Amino acid sequence: MNAHARTFASRYPRPLVMTAVLALVMLLAAATLWTTRGSARASEPITADFPSASPVAPGGEVSTGGAISELDKTLLVKVRQANLWEAPAGRLAQTHASSEAVKRAGLHLMEGHSKLDAMVRETAQSLNVEIPDEATPEQLALLQRMQSAKGAEFDALFANVLRASHGKVFLTIAQVRATTKNSAVRAFASQTNLTVLDHQNVLDETGLVEGATYDEVAAAVVPQ
Repeated sequence: MNAHARTFASRYPRPLVMTAVLALVMLLAAATLWTTRGSARASEPITADFPSASPVAPGGEVSTGGAISELDKTLLVKVRQANLWEAPAGRLAQTHASSEAVKRAGLHLMEGHSKLDAMVRETAQSLNVEIPDEATPEQLALLQRMQSAKGAEFDALFANVLRASHGKVFLTIAQVRATTKNSAVRAFASQTNLTVLDHQNVLDETGLVEGATYDEVAAAVVPQ
């Protein structure tokens, strides 16, 4: 053993050196695990962080607010499903979009659908209406397409797909608001109308919505 080694050994006893080495190994292992977990999360499907809907009471009946129709129930289901994929789509816009207008629209979707989800869960529970905890397979497929897109490709896909979705549900909202006999559904439809109108506006303002998208909405909502 040379002089330098003897000096090092005298200053740092072997047990202390082994402890330091072990700590370094554990730190490197933890860093590797963190990186691996982060990569795994990046590849996982993006989902909404909304609570599950409350279960309905078997045979329960609505006792307040007036009678509800099948169209009323349909609106609650459609809005819940929209929340479950359109809020995550808005979150994707913050990392995948290249257009600031698309990112802004995404923020509106995140905020609006978060508020609507709290309201639809409360309304459905009070009316004993069952609403889903998952978006439709078609909606989830659209979300997966957005997750795989980046930059200008994402911008165009986001603007057109979300504009079509909001346009198609707009007529149902208007029908429910005009015809429902239930005061809770009426209040919900009013708020939903304001939110969806805001989302249509910010999506239109991206300048990316194509004429074919408006034609698609017209074909879906205008009686032939």
